[in-house]
Amino acid sequence: MLKETLYVAEDMSSNQRMVEKRKIGIMGGTFDPIHCGHLFIAETALDVFQLDKVLFIPAGDPPHKNEKLITDSGHRFQMIKLAIEDNQNFEASDMEIMKQEKSYTIETIKILRCQYGEETDLYFITGTDAFVGLETWKEYQKLLSLTNFIVMTRTISNPMVLEEKISQFTEKFNAKVFKIDIPTLDISSTDIRKRVQEGRSIKYLLPYDVEEYIRNHHLYED
Repeated sequence: MLKETLYVAEDMSSNQRMVEKRKIGIMGGTFDPIHCGHLFIAETALDVFQLDKVLFIPAGDPPHKNEKLITDSGHRFQMIKLAIEDNQNFEASDMEIMKQEKSYTIETIKILRCQYGEETDLYFITGTDAFVGLETWKEYQKLLSLTNFIVMTRTISNPMVLEEKISQFTEKFNAKVFKIDIPTLDISSTDIRKRVQEGRSIKYLLPYDVEEYIRNHHLYED
């Protein structure tokens, strides 16, 4: 069963909102390749928070990963488009890969904040490890003020670390952090790449059209 928890420094009553705001979810990452785990997370966030849409934003040159190990952004973007084409609430954005330079989340969020305005609430969807390490991100304090956070949690070895980090951010920066416990899906992009390299099946780990794209373009074969 999915369980959603909201942590805020101060409660906001519904009367404080005269107009219902739009809600935009944001999923960043390398998506190398995108798989059913990503899609399940996005759909869960969409459903639980009644988001208007979820933006998938593949990184062009992410600062936290070795770009030499990342597949060409054109292929990654095309695979995302194929994976989400049957879901009208999902949208792919090439805003980071078009920059052709290192991509930082804070810069992306600032652009989206200007683009959508104050009448829209942004929800940055992330995992436990990334959220716990948020203090290593560029301008993380500003980031906490510009977007809500949805932290997707699975079974973790030390849940208190996450709880302490959430409390720290909500109390110190008045951050709005939502936590959703989701079933563990043993799917990873790393494993998919390894399976392709070893000639093993990747069926049902990602959408069929993405599987076909990988096969037709000989991705991850060496």
